[in-house]
Amino acid sequence: MINYIWGGLMLISLVTAFATGRLEAVASAAMDGAAQAVTMMLSLLGVICLWSGIMEIARESGAVDMLARLMRPVTRLLFPKIPPKSEAADAIVMNIVANIFGMANAATPLGLKAMKELSRINKSPVASHEMCMFAVINTASFQLIPSTVIALRQGAQNPFEIIVPVWIVSILTLIAGCGAAKIFALRDAL
Repeated sequence: MINYIWGGLMLISLVTAFATGRLEAVASAAMDGAAQAVTMMLSLLGVICLWSGIMEIARESGAVDMLARLMRPVTRLLFPKIPPKSEAADAIVMNIVANIFGMANAATPLGLKAMKELSRINKSPVASHEMCMFAVINTASFQLIPSTVIALRQGAQNPFEIIVPVWIVSILTLIAGCGAAKIFALRDAL
């Protein structure tokens, strides 16, 4: 569906540019946009490499495992039907920890593994409340260091000033999302 929307927008833009005699400006803007995309991609790649290295050091030093142990009581509260020492619980905790540390590349395979384990435990074609809660937590995840946003603000005077507002908004979003998921789970239980 989205392909048709994008295709339609491009077609309308080209027809309008042709009708108004601005086809050259559209072509120039397309090339400038492509060049800006490559520049942004390279700057993001550098920041991702830097933070991935720092997070790998945190993982190797045991900081990630320590945080995972601290997270277990919270995950038991959010996922009461998941056995605490199961593969699903381990993958969930590691995914949340990876997201907190801003390791999106490491969090994705852990999230897929967690969802696969949750699906195996669920044994139903309909998503369980634990699966929905996990999706909410991944969608509204909290990050200590929002490295992608910092990288996008690279040219600003203080690119790190975004950290506290991001913390506030992501914590509020996470609380609201988890609260809504719990309310729906309770409603379905009645």
